[in-house]
Amino acid sequence: MQAVVLAAGEGTRMRPLTESVPKPMLPVADRPLVAHTADAAVEAGVDRLVFVVGYEAQAVRDHFGGSYRGVPVEYAVQEEQLGTAHAAAAAREYLDDDFVVLNGDDLYDDAAIEALFATSPAVGAYEVEDPRPYGVFDIEDGHVTGVVEKPDDPPSNRVNVGAYHFPAAAADWLTEVELSERGEYEITDVVERVISEYAVEAIDVERWLGVGRPWELLEANEWKLAELDSRIDGEVKGDAELRGTVVVEEGATVEPGVVIEGPALVRSGADVGPNAYVRGATLLAEDTHVGHGVEVKNTVVMTGSNVPHVSYVGDSVIGPDANLGAGTQVANLRHDGEDVRVTVKGERTSTGRRKFGVVVGPRAKTAINTSLNAGVVLSADARTTPGESVTRDR
Repeated sequence: MQAVVLAAGEGTRMRPLTESVPKPMLPVADRPLVAHTADAAVEAGVDRLVFVVGYEAQAVRDHFGGSYRGVPVEYAVQEEQLGTAHAAAAAREYLDDDFVVLNGDDLYDDAAIEALFATSPAVGAYEVEDPRPYGVFDIEDGHVTGVVEKPDDPPSNRVNVGAYHFPAAAADWLTEVELSERGEYEITDVVERVISEYAVEAIDVERWLGVGRPWELLEANEWKLAELDSRIDGEVKGDAELRGTVVVEEGATVEPGVVIEGPALVRSGADVGPNAYVRGATLLAEDTHVGHGVEVKNTVVMTGSNVPHVSYVGDSVIGPDANLGAGTQVANLRHDGEDVRVTVKGERTSTGRRKFGVVVGPRAKTAINTSLNAGVVLSADARTTPGESVTRDR
């Protein structure tokens, strides 16, 4: 059985983190986001992985190569992002049997993926309190009888999570979808056709996360870091103290006086301390540096970034090759008790989180004693001045 993994999107809502990397390749714990989906498919017994690529496709190709964990890998190119059916149709030449379609920028619980592979045809259905913003399934006796997009009066509270097991005949149907009112070729048109001709089972998805915005990347890391088992392969010096689930990879160094409270992952080439405090669900990616007197809490620090001296960073996402100058302080809590808001594609958007810090773009640098307000986004290559209090996106 083939699995089509949709990984062509540009990830504009994740900017500036996706300036030069596709969203599915952003780091989630010890691997890229899309690799969690690929691993679930491999564990479920997939015979071939087909990645649909587009924006910055080479990053996906470089990671997965021609074979991944013993499973052959193919690549289909979506030149323009014209919808989910359009993306899946790019893989048509590789489909000769039942096939599963999965979003490469979503996380699903592994048991649901296993059940999806074992059931044909089927769709993944996730229960939410308010289904109105989603595509919603009409379900009778465990079988799907319809799907409605963003209904005012939802037929159920079980929503579409972009996980499908299609019969072989649906491969041709992908190419026959007509342009929707939104100007896209929608895979739900294929779902409706399958529903009309087959008994389609609804597979319960116990846990699901669509990772489209920076705070959802933080949430994805909170999820997957919590699943790691402690492992110390790198160098932990002197009186450094590791509490809870902590992974220190080979080639990483933890200096004396450091306290790390997991779940935390210190990747190869990273250096922590001396006298730093790392806590919460924190990822210190490859070749990062957290220096003397720094506290990092519940944060993703991407490859090559530095927080060298006496700074606080909480509930934040720090892009690759960024540098936070000495004394940089990140605010991560609004005093009025409201959820922190972040500007996404020009619109102020609630994170749904009472605590959220900042998003720092690739190669951005803060000067000494910079203060960053909760919800601030620093674009790629942004700069601050010494002693500056930044309350607006830069």
